[in-house]
Amino acid sequence: MARLNTRDQILDAGLKTLLEKGFNGAGVQDITSLAGVPKGSFYNHFESKEALGAEIVQCYGKAGSARRAVLRDKSIPPLERLRQHYTATIEAFVATNYERGCLLGNFSAELSNQSPLIRDSLKDVFAQWTADLEMAVKDAQDQGAIANKADPADLAAFLLDSYEGALLRARVEKSRRPFDRFMHLIFTQILV
Repeated sequence: MARLNTRDQILDAGLKTLLEKGFNGAGVQDITSLAGVPKGSFYNHFESKEALGAEIVQCYGKAGSARRAVLRDKSIPPLERLRQHYTATIEAFVATNYERGCLLGNFSAELSNQSPLIRDSLKDVFAQWTADLEMAVKDAQDQGAIANKADPADLAAFLLDSYEGALLRARVEKSRRPFDRFMHLIFTQILV
């Protein structure tokens, strides 16, 4: 496997550290120690920890776009695309033993009032995720798979908001029950 360059090493270590400790609980030294680079290297690549955080949100969003590809796959019926997306996302979280959470949710709770730069990055990534959900919802409505005539953008935003809430509660309860409720209600009451 190719060795990461210093900037990528810092981004990778930053993601791991910020997921584990939170933004305010992690220092630049924690990140550079994990990356195996001198602290000065951090400032050669990033103006501040906040700038690193904003870029990590964007990288997380790009990785999420690949995971959300199923939502854009027109060869799969739209309701199945939504089900596959949420099933995969939920299973990935459950596999962490309810420890890691979602960087977007974590940063939203921790930094939305503290960092306009990171808040803007979060808004961009949430907008991209919502757009992917909206595409599947609109396709399902157009095909008659969803009789619900709610605005597809509003329905997509509701799905994302509900999922993020279920994730937070699953993390607190250390249980998949919030996800089971989410899946049951979404696919038997909301997307009908």
